[in-house]
Amino acid sequence: MEKDGIEAANEKGLEAFMEEYLPPREQWGSWTHPKTGDQYEVALSAASGLSDADFEACFQLIELTSAEDYKQSKAGWKPSAKRREMKLLDLKYFLVKRGSQTEGFVSFMPTHEDGYPVIYCYEIHLATTLRGTGLAGALMRLLESVGRRIPETTKMMLTCFTGNQRAAQFYAKLGYSEDEFSPKPRVLRNGTRVESEYVILSKSLS
Repeated sequence: MEKDGIEAANEKGLEAFMEEYLPPREQWGSWTHPKTGDQYEVALSAASGLSDADFEACFQLIELTSAEDYKQSKAGWKPSAKRREMKLLDLKYFLVKRGSQTEGFVSFMPTHEDGYPVIYCYEIHLATTLRGTGLAGALMRLLESVGRRIPETTKMMLTCFTGNQRAAQFYAKLGYSEDEFSPKPRVLRNGTRVESEYVILSKSLS
């Protein structure tokens, strides 16, 4: 049986994945901080290939930027569960490194959601010194370009806490809107409307 585009993408090694689905490396492999002039490397890694140092740096960035949002949710902040999620088999990472130190990353997975072939952005986190520099937008556009190169992929999706207004505004500027499969608000018997703690956003890649 012939594999679909998502299955084929997830079976490729890193070099083959980069060759088939990414622009030439000179277009994305380095980044210059617009204020300080510092040079950063952008590197692709599979979850299984992350060094211990890179894995811990990514986890610490999640903890720094999102732990409070998780703590305010019903599920709470569960470090061990987040660490397990970060090692999902088909998860890949774009790491933003200055020297040997990882200071930002975006993790993603080509997958199927509700029957649709999509590229799912799991996390995007940057150190404080990299926020407001345009880097986050550049990483999202890079990820979108990957999705457009994977045959049959219809859209890019992500999950955002409804309480994180800064993130919601960032994604809206990039053209993301609430996905049709996003959780809908519940209406209690007394008529009270209860919003979901998170929203699923998507953007068409066609």
